[in-house]
Amino acid sequence: MKALEQELRRALARKEPSPDFAGRVTRAAQQLEDARRPKLTGWPRWAAAAAALILLAGSGISYRIHQGETARQRVLLAVRIAGGKLHHIQTRVREVRP
Repeated sequence: MKALEQELRRALARKEPSPDFAGRVTRAAQQLEDARRPKLTGWPRWAAAAAALILLAGSGISYRIHQGETARQRVLLAVRIAGGKLHHIQTRVREVRP
């Protein structure tokens, strides 16, 4: 039993690391981090620019449609007001004429 204990003590005894140990650990950690990090190539930049351009164009078109709808509603209101006044004038003219 003593031989087994001595062998275990020797196997588990504290040992000084090799001089390049810190460098190897740092390189291994950097490789792990690089492997986990998604690789970004040039395409996401132009894709983001294209998405921004499409968004701007879409919002510009949407705003123009909104302006057109607002103008349409104003014209319809003006026609209703003018029609109401015309109807009032026609009624007055018919009252005056026998």
